[in-house]
Amino acid sequence: MAINRRDFLKFSAGAGLMLTAAPTRGQAAPRGELPPDAVGILYDATLCIGCMSCMVNCKKANSEPGGALYHKETAGQIPFEYPQGDPIYDAPDNLSSKTLCVIKAYRDGDGEQPGQSEKGGPAFSFVKQHCLHCLEPACVSVCPVAALQKQPDTGIVTYNKNRCFGCRYCQIACPFGIPAYEWEKASPSVVKCQLCNHRYAQGGYSACCEFCPTGASIFGKVKDLREEAKRRLALKPGETYAYPVKRVDGDERTEQVVAEYVNHVYGLEEAGGTQYLFLAGVSFDKLGFNPRITNQVYPDFTWDYVSHVPALIGTLLVAGTALRVVTQKLEKKNNDAGKGDAS
Repeated sequence: MAINRRDFLKFSAGAGLMLTAAPTRGQAAPRGELPPDAVGILYDATLCIGCMSCMVNCKKANSEPGGALYHKETAGQIPFEYPQGDPIYDAPDNLSSKTLCVIKAYRDGDGEQPGQSEKGGPAFSFVKQHCLHCLEPACVSVCPVAALQKQPDTGIVTYNKNRCFGCRYCQIACPFGIPAYEWEKASPSVVKCQLCNHRYAQGGYSACCEFCPTGASIFGKVKDLREEAKRRLALKPGETYAYPVKRVDGDERTEQVVAEYVNHVYGLEEAGGTQYLFLAGVSFDKLGFNPRITNQVYPDFTWDYVSHVPALIGTLLVAGTALRVVTQKLEKKNNDAGKGDAS
C-alpha cells in the first residue's frame, strides 16, 4: 500500500511526540508513601448479597458526562450487555469495555452461606471485581504518552482518552487484567474504573458504594479503610458488629452477625499495595485472585521493557525516513525512465 507525503508526515509527527513524551524512570515507577487524602474502597465479601446494585449504578453514573463510559456519540445511553436473544436485563459475565464493575459468585458444594470449605463444610461467596488503583500501578508505568496517571492527591488512577493512541501496553502490564479496550469503536479508548472521579470532583463518591444496601462496599480514605479492615479481623465470629454503610466515616450503620474471616486483608501488600481492599470468608485464590501476584512492585518488572520503547521508536522513525527517501528516489527514477521511453 502506497503512503503519501501527508500520511508519512502525520506518522512521523506522532512517533516524534511519543518519543518526546516517553516516561522517565521517575514517572514510570514513582516511590513514596500513600497520600494522606488518598481514597479507596473496602469490599467485605461476607456482607455481599449479590444484588448487583453496584453494577447497575456504576453504569448509570459512568454514562454521565465525565464518566469512564461516556461518549458524545452515545450520550444518554447506558451500555447494557444483554443475554443473547433476551434483551431484558444487563448480564455481563466479566469486565469489558461496557462494564467497569462486576459481581461474581464462588460455590463449593451446596454452600449458601459464606464459609471455609477447608473445614469440611461447603463454601459460598460473592466477589466484586474492578480496578484496584495500585499504589504503584504498572499500567501507568508502561504508558508512553501518560494517558494513564495516578492523581497525586487522591491516588485514583485516571485515564485521558485524548492522549491515548491505542498501544494497549496497559492491558499487558496490569497483573489483575483490568483494562479493557473498545475494539468495536472506530475511535476506541481504554476503559477501566476511575473510582467515579468525576463524581468525587463534585463532592460525591463512588456509585457502587453509595448504592450498596448492606455495606459490603464502603468508600473513604484509605488509611481509615485499613483501620476498619483490621478492626473486623479482630472480631469474633458470631458476635454482632455495627458495620458502616456507604462511607467508612458516615453515620449510617447496620447491625450484622460477624462471619469468620480469612485472616488477611487483600490489597494491603499485593502488587505493592492497592487502594481497593478486600475481606472474605473464603480464601482469595478461590475468588479468582491470582496466587502468583506477590508483594513485588510491578513497575520494577515493566520498566526493563518500557525503557527501551523510546530507542525503538527512534530507530523505526529513522529507518522509516530513510526508506521513504529511497522509495521517492526510485519512484522519480522510474517516472523519468517512463517519460523517456514514451518520447
